[in-house]
Amino acid sequence: MILPLLRVLPLALSSLLLPHSAPAQNLTVPKQVAKAMRQVKPNDLKAHIRYLADDRLLGRQPGTPGYQMAVDYVTQQLKMLGVEPAGDAGTFVQRVRLRKAFSSIATTSFLLRPSAGTAVPLAAGAEYVFYPNPAIPSVAVEAPLVFAGYGISAPELSYDDYTGLDAKGKIVVVLRGAPQAFPSTVAAASQDVLALLQNAARHGAVGVLLASRTPAAALPNFRQGVFSVLGPDGKVAASRTYAPGADLTLLGAVSASTLQTLLRGAAADTSTTFAALRAGQPASVALPASMKATNISTYQEVDSYNVVGRITGSDARLRDEYVVHSAHLDHLGVGVPVKGDSIYNGAHDNASGVASVLEIARIYSQLPQKPKRSVLLVLQTGEELGLLGSAFFAAQPTVPKGKIVADINTDMPTIIAPLLSVVALGGQHSSLLEPTTRAAAYLGLSVEADPEPEQNRFIRSDQYSFVTQGIPALHIKYGNKTADGKNDFSKTVQAWRTATYHKPQDDINGTFDFEAGKKYVQLNFLIGYQVAQAEQRPTWNAGDFFGSRFGK
Repeated sequence: MILPLLRVLPLALSSLLLPHSAPAQNLTVPKQVAKAMRQVKPNDLKAHIRYLADDRLLGRQPGTPGYQMAVDYVTQQLKMLGVEPAGDAGTFVQRVRLRKAFSSIATTSFLLRPSAGTAVPLAAGAEYVFYPNPAIPSVAVEAPLVFAGYGISAPELSYDDYTGLDAKGKIVVVLRGAPQAFPSTVAAASQDVLALLQNAARHGAVGVLLASRTPAAALPNFRQGVFSVLGPDGKVAASRTYAPGADLTLLGAVSASTLQTLLRGAAADTSTTFAALRAGQPASVALPASMKATNISTYQEVDSYNVVGRITGSDARLRDEYVVHSAHLDHLGVGVPVKGDSIYNGAHDNASGVASVLEIARIYSQLPQKPKRSVLLVLQTGEELGLLGSAFFAAQPTVPKGKIVADINTDMPTIIAPLLSVVALGGQHSSLLEPTTRAAAYLGLSVEADPEPEQNRFIRSDQYSFVTQGIPALHIKYGNKTADGKNDFSKTVQAWRTATYHKPQDDINGTFDFEAGKKYVQLNFLIGYQVAQAEQRPTWNAGDFFGSRFGK
């Protein structure tokens, strides 16, 4: 996932969203809006986090009574604030049917058949693993193999691993990675497993094998299962490891040594191949081998829920368009004990984000006149399972999808120190950067580039589900500035992350700066409010990779 003094100059809020090429202007906030923003109270944020991260909720794992307690809490809070229900059938919830798929190495087989020589069975768990298939319980595939480099087709960047490669009816072997010249957000998106599957399917492949160049890299372990979402028709509607509607039935991973074996059979030197790929030169090649594979999957299913509320806009023409404020409600549940504690409370991740959205709702509730567009408050399930709740909502929202103009997502704002600067993850791709810059300046914050691009945070949180549906989105994270003016806050966050992130120690007794949380709420609200007031909906930047890929 990513100005010290207040200056206010006159500006009509109806014209706040400027063309991308225009310079950002200073921002005037109407008195009633500024008054409502001042009502955000750090203790209210703390109270929300305290409840949502309480041991009684047992880590808010989707499909559990603890998660339902979280659903009931946020629903009640929205009702108290006068927010309207916007879920299924006039309720506050959208049902998300989760399917957990399992695949055992005892019920898989992989027979490698060189074009010359004897067929060789590979060792499950050591030389390969197969991902569970959430749609087809019994998979049997026999097909030739091809090596497709990184498996990326990016005509926007004049790069295509499939150029001159016939993948139709074949199983594609893909090396995890991206060309070094790719921008970090584009590289991260290009390596996304679902993107690789969809690209392979577009080229007619029937299977994909993911490979690592690192001999010490462990193969994935699926003992805990892999989640997907079922639609109302009972078919897979959202998944990170399966491409619904495609004829691609097999996804696996192979070891570095297996990859070397396959390339050696094609008379391709791994060091030369890897060097070419790093240099941005596709190195795809047909492999002189085929494989015969079987894979058996079993399923467990459970219901979970997104919570969806609406604040109806005031403009007769624009109220049927929506600005989304989102945050994920789930966390990891109960797991392996760490320092004697096995409840993964998720106070920062993401009770703090949910608390932020609730307080954004409170600001809207206090406005005597609502913004022109309507606002959706969406608390999603299944983020920790692979962005599944947001993927389902973004693909099948409870309002017309084409009417959603933007998503401002909140995921673990990491409020552990005074908030002096922020990172607008994804802001560089759309006109949303402009209202972000104006809102930040109004609040005395600077906007920085992502200090940790290697974390790939833009595609690792729920805003990316909206991006893949063509909806401009961003995710505001902490910036790198510290009280002494130095840009080294990421070091503090890294230390905090090592000790706390995705551990039971992420509870209400950890480090918090609730005043920073207040400013974070005000910032996200003010970004969304500007979008809701603007005459024009947000747009992708001209020639942007994500706009070109998904915005059409």
